[in-house]
Amino acid sequence: MGDPRKLRKKYSTPSHPWQKERIEEEKLLMREYGFKNKKELWKLNSKLKDYKSQVKALISKHDEVSEKKKADLIKRLQGFNLLSENAILEDILSLGLKDLCDRRIQTVVVKKNLARSISQARQFITHEHVTVGNRKITSPSYLVSHSEELMIKLSDDSPFNSEDHPERFPEENQIKKEMKEVGLVPAEEKTEKKVKVEKPIIPDDDTGDDIVLEKKEEPVEVKEEVKEKSPKDEVKKE
Repeated sequence: MGDPRKLRKKYSTPSHPWQKERIEEEKLLMREYGFKNKKELWKLNSKLKDYKSQVKALISKHDEVSEKKKADLIKRLQGFNLLSENAILEDILSLGLKDLCDRRIQTVVVKKNLARSISQARQFITHEHVTVGNRKITSPSYLVSHSEELMIKLSDDSPFNSEDHPERFPEENQIKKEMKEVGLVPAEEKTEKKVKVEKPIIPDDDTGDDIVLEKKEEPVEVKEEVKEKSPKDEVKKE
């Protein structure tokens, strides 16, 4: 049967455990992209370091094998939509951790408005509500290629596939939200609606002309209240 394969760590921990700047940066990334723990974040960071170490090893070599490895590495990252079509090998060194975080399926599900929040997107993925083509993805850290991004959808047997489901984000509210972020929607102003009263028109039988009846406001008489004089006031006058 053979020996079992040797399991190797897929990530490397930080060299120093108590660096304030790094800890604060990791907190922001975990909150923004919905990482469950720092282990997931370190795995992605190790993948980025691996890409950059390959560039540093290949950048000084110009033989046939090295040139092929360079082209394969660039093509692979272009497939993840991390590099442009005219990118060169040195452009890989400018990639950051956020660039890879944006390619996680958890982030893409939120961008495609299939979930209301980053935490709900994680729940949809782990509960097998999200598919890429005909394949269900249950790992929120799955990196989505450019071709796969168009095939991401809610599974056909998922109850969330219905647009009337209360957990789905309403399309109208999402459009309004995006317009407000851009600044296209003005603040709502309260306006008083003026109601126009149409005047009744009565045809005149003799002349054939129409008679318009207008309501005339009759003056209202205001009666002044007469105060009764008390006996004390009469005594004062005397």
